[in-house]
Amino acid sequence: MAAARVLLILAGRPVSPRFVQSVCRLLGAGPGLGPWPTHCGLKRGRLVLSDGPFPGASTRLPLQRPPFCPFVALDQQQLRAPGAELPTNRGVDLGVAIMLQSSDQTVLLTRRTRTLSVSPNLWVSPGGHVELDEELLDGGLRELWEESGLQLPQGQFSWVPLGLWESAYPPRLSWGLPKYHHIILYLLVVSRESQQQLQAAVKNRPPKRGHGSGIYLPIWPRPGSNQTQVSTAELEEDGGARPLAMPVSTLLRTTPTTDEGKERVSSGTKFALGLWLQHLRR
Repeated sequence: MAAARVLLILAGRPVSPRFVQSVCRLLGAGPGLGPWPTHCGLKRGRLVLSDGPFPGASTRLPLQRPPFCPFVALDQQQLRAPGAELPTNRGVDLGVAIMLQSSDQTVLLTRRTRTLSVSPNLWVSPGGHVELDEELLDGGLRELWEESGLQLPQGQFSWVPLGLWESAYPPRLSWGLPKYHHIILYLLVVSRESQQQLQAAVKNRPPKRGHGSGIYLPIWPRPGSNQTQVSTAELEEDGGARPLAMPVSTLLRTTPTTDEGKERVSSGTKFALGLWLQHLRR
């Protein structure tokens, strides 16, 4: 098995969850929807989680899963499709996502292209895998740059961990057996630059080719807004951008029961947006 990226402290002992195990369930999550307060140790290239305090725990964050989490269903129903196999030599992967807030309280999302084999047409926060030798924030900022072209200057932003999301793809068993299993750490990064300044920076530094994500750049509506549309910009190959208007109803669409490839915001991103709004109220 590859080096464990997500470790659990259960009954005082470190445990590496297997690919097929629900992390929420191992940590004692009940039948409800959560979130469940979880003690965390944020280490270089690794995340340590526990339902109680432990040496090295640096923060306490809400952990949540979708109500249709396939790993919970597999555990409860012991489903095994004939001829299908789930990975036995893999653990749970670690991902990090950046909720980038402008100085005038808007948030950046990116839309994955229609041609991607995994999660096409999905609006997400910029993010991805963390390398073993990376600090979690550094990994998130690297993914932000690769997917949006934004490189935040040191000293021009602050940050705070928001929450944890247990993610699977496909997200429902009705789509097929899961191929990916991640714990996503959402980090709120607050820039000193305004929405307009960040948008201009994106235009001047288009995303690296080959990353698929980030062809549209919407700024989520300000809290309390009655907007029916979200302002977006489609990035072009020459680094330019053309304005687009995206209906809010599209961004509020829920996960379908079948793989329809419809444009929507991921469940994890909606969870993180809710945490962001709570943070603003505080």
